[in-house]
Amino acid sequence: MKSVFKIPNIRTSEDVNKIRKVISSSEGVIACQINKEKGKVSIVYDNYFITENKIIQCIEDLGYAVL
Repeated sequence: MKSVFKIPNIRTSEDVNKIRKVISSSEGVIACQINKEKGKVSIVYDNYFITENKIIQCIEDLGYAVL
């Protein structure tokens, strides 16, 4: 599956790295692309291992709002 999330408070490369690290280390995530300028995160994942809600929770646990 592929999901795109809007995360408006991505401002720095550090934000990008923190989000990428958490998402990429999650079982079932195949690919992760983050566009800092647009505040969007595109994730390709196997929904057998991880759900969209779990991905959102991982991002929110870092302190970022997911729209």
